[in-house]
Amino acid sequence: MNIRKFKESDAKAVSDLIIKTLRTSNIKHYSNEYIENQVRKATPEFCIERSQWAHFYVACDEETIIGCGAVGPYWGSEDESCFFNIFVLPEYQGKGIGRQIIETLENDEFFLRAKRIEIPSSITACEFYKKMGYTYKNGIDSVDEEQLFRLEKFR
Repeated sequence: MNIRKFKESDAKAVSDLIIKTLRTSNIKHYSNEYIENQVRKATPEFCIERSQWAHFYVACDEETIIGCGAVGPYWGSEDESCFFNIFVLPEYQGKGIGRQIIETLENDEFFLRAKRIEIPSSITACEFYKKMGYTYKNGIDSVDEEQLFRLEKFR
Protein backbone atom coordinates (compact mmCIF):
# COMPACT_ATOMS: atom_id res chain seq x y z
CA MET A 1 0.00 0.00 0.00
CA ASN A 2 1.16 3.52 -0.71
CA ILE A 3 -0.28 6.96 -0.01
CA ARG A 4 0.04 9.74 -2.54
CA LYS A 5 -1.49 13.11 -3.36
CA PHE A 6 -4.93 13.08 -4.98
CA LYS A 7 -5.08 13.71 -8.74
CA GLU A 8 -8.17 14.95 -10.57
CA SER A 9 -8.28 11.61 -12.40
CA ASP A 10 -8.89 9.98 -8.97
CA ALA A 11 -12.15 11.87 -8.40
CA LYS A 12 -14.59 9.17 -9.57
CA ALA A 13 -12.82 6.41 -7.62
CA VAL A 14 -12.68 8.55 -4.46
CA SER A 15 -16.34 9.49 -4.81
CA ASP A 16 -17.24 5.80 -5.21
CA LEU A 17 -15.10 4.90 -2.16
CA ILE A 18 -16.82 7.51 0.02
CA ILE A 19 -20.28 6.41 -1.13
CA LYS A 20 -19.57 2.72 -0.55
CA THR A 21 -18.16 3.42 2.92
CA LEU A 22 -21.11 5.61 3.88
CA ARG A 23 -23.62 3.00 2.75
CA THR A 24 -21.76 0.06 4.30
CA SER A 25 -20.05 1.30 7.47
CA ASN A 26 -21.76 4.55 8.45
CA ILE A 27 -25.28 3.18 7.95
CA LYS A 28 -24.78 1.38 11.26
CA HIS A 29 -25.01 4.73 13.09
CA TYR A 30 -27.14 6.92 10.82
CA SER A 31 -30.53 6.85 9.15
CA ASN A 32 -30.83 5.96 5.48
CA GLU A 33 -32.04 9.52 4.82
CA TYR A 34 -28.93 11.00 6.44
CA ILE A 35 -26.61 8.66 4.50
CA GLU A 36 -28.28 9.38 1.16
CA ASN A 37 -28.00 13.12 1.82
CA GLN A 38 -24.25 12.64 2.35
CA VAL A 39 -24.05 10.45 -0.76
CA ARG A 40 -25.57 13.23 -2.89
CA LYS A 41 -22.76 15.54 -1.77
CA ALA A 42 -19.93 13.04 -2.41
CA THR A 43 -19.57 13.72 -6.13
CA PRO A 44 -16.36 13.63 -8.17
CA GLU A 45 -16.72 17.40 -8.53
CA PHE A 46 -16.83 17.76 -4.75
CA CYS A 47 -13.58 15.80 -4.48
CA ILE A 48 -11.88 17.99 -7.07
CA GLU A 49 -13.12 21.16 -5.36
CA ARG A 50 -11.82 19.94 -1.98
CA SER A 51 -8.41 19.20 -3.52
CA GLN A 52 -8.12 22.79 -4.73
CA TRP A 53 -7.87 24.25 -1.23
CA ALA A 54 -6.93 21.27 0.96
CA HIS A 55 -4.14 18.72 0.67
CA PHE A 56 -6.01 15.58 -0.37
CA TYR A 57 -4.37 12.15 -0.25
CA VAL A 58 -5.34 8.69 -1.47
CA ALA A 59 -4.22 5.30 -0.17
CA CYS A 60 -3.70 2.73 -2.91
CA ASP A 61 -3.43 -1.04 -3.00
CA GLU A 62 -1.51 -1.29 -6.26
CA GLU A 63 -3.78 0.71 -8.62
CA THR A 64 -6.94 0.51 -6.50
CA ILE A 65 -7.80 3.50 -4.30
CA ILE A 66 -8.76 2.05 -0.91
CA GLY A 67 -8.71 5.12 1.33
CA CYS A 68 -8.56 8.89 1.36
CA GLY A 69 -8.14 11.87 3.64
CA ALA A 70 -7.54 15.60 3.48
CA VAL A 71 -6.14 18.34 5.67
CA GLY A 72 -6.74 22.03 5.16
CA PRO A 73 -7.06 25.37 6.89
CA TYR A 74 -9.70 25.79 9.56
CA TRP A 75 -11.87 28.69 8.40
CA GLY A 76 -8.85 30.49 6.95
CA SER A 77 -6.87 30.34 10.20
CA GLU A 78 -3.07 30.32 9.98
CA ASP A 79 -2.60 28.34 13.20
CA GLU A 80 -5.55 25.93 13.07
CA SER A 81 -6.23 23.17 10.57
CA CYS A 82 -8.91 20.56 10.00
CA PHE A 83 -9.08 16.99 8.71
CA PHE A 84 -11.72 16.10 6.13
CA ASN A 85 -13.07 13.12 4.21
CA ILE A 86 -11.15 10.35 5.92
CA PHE A 87 -12.56 7.10 4.55
CA VAL A 88 -11.30 3.54 4.10
CA LEU A 89 -13.15 0.97 2.01
CA PRO A 90 -15.07 -1.38 4.32
CA GLU A 91 -13.15 -4.47 3.21
CA TYR A 92 -9.85 -2.75 4.15
CA GLN A 93 -10.94 -1.38 7.53
CA GLY A 94 -9.13 -2.64 10.62
CA LYS A 95 -5.85 -3.18 8.74
CA GLY A 96 -4.01 0.00 9.77
CA ILE A 97 -4.81 2.00 6.64
CA GLY A 98 -6.75 4.68 8.51
CA ARG A 99 -3.84 5.03 10.92
CA GLN A 100 -1.44 5.49 7.99
CA ILE A 101 -3.72 8.11 6.45
CA ILE A 102 -3.81 10.03 9.77
CA GLU A 103 -0.01 9.76 10.05
CA THR A 104 0.32 11.15 6.50
CA LEU A 105 -2.00 14.04 7.33
CA GLU A 106 -0.07 14.68 10.56
CA ASN A 107 3.11 15.10 8.50
CA ASP A 108 1.51 17.59 6.11
CA GLU A 109 2.40 21.28 6.29
CA PHE A 110 -1.19 22.24 7.22
CA PHE A 111 -0.92 20.02 10.30
CA LEU A 112 2.64 21.05 11.16
CA ARG A 113 1.85 24.78 11.11
CA ALA A 114 -1.22 24.37 13.32
CA LYS A 115 -1.46 24.71 17.07
CA ARG A 116 -4.88 23.01 16.96
CA ILE A 117 -6.37 20.47 14.58
CA GLU A 118 -10.09 19.74 14.42
CA ILE A 119 -11.88 16.71 13.03
CA PRO A 120 -15.60 16.72 12.30
CA SER A 121 -16.10 13.04 13.15
CA SER A 122 -18.91 10.70 12.28
CA ILE A 123 -20.29 8.54 15.06
CA THR A 124 -18.74 5.61 13.17
CA ALA A 125 -15.19 7.00 13.27
CA CYS A 126 -15.16 8.70 16.68
CA GLU A 127 -13.51 5.88 18.65
CA PHE A 128 -10.83 5.50 15.97
CA TYR A 129 -9.89 9.19 16.21
CA LYS A 130 -9.83 9.02 20.00
CA LYS A 131 -7.30 6.16 19.71
CA MET A 132 -5.23 8.49 17.52
CA GLY A 133 -5.05 11.05 20.34
CA TYR A 134 -7.95 13.35 19.47
CA THR A 135 -10.35 14.44 22.21
CA TYR A 136 -13.80 16.03 22.32
CA LYS A 137 -13.67 19.73 21.51
CA ASN A 138 -14.48 21.72 24.64
CA GLY A 139 -15.26 18.40 26.36
CA ILE A 140 -18.56 18.08 24.45
CA ASP A 141 -19.13 14.36 23.95
CA SER A 142 -22.38 14.55 21.97
CA VAL A 143 -23.07 15.11 18.30
CA ASP A 144 -23.88 18.56 16.98
CA GLU A 145 -26.66 19.66 14.62
CA GLU A 146 -24.79 17.99 11.72
CA GLN A 147 -24.79 14.70 13.68
CA LEU A 148 -21.00 14.87 14.01
CA PHE A 149 -18.66 14.89 16.97
CA ARG A 150 -16.12 17.70 17.01
CA LEU A 151 -12.73 16.36 18.02
CA GLU A 152 -9.44 18.19 18.36
CA LYS A 153 -5.77 17.81 19.11
CA PHE A 154 -3.38 20.50 20.32
CA ARG A 155 0.27 20.52 19.34
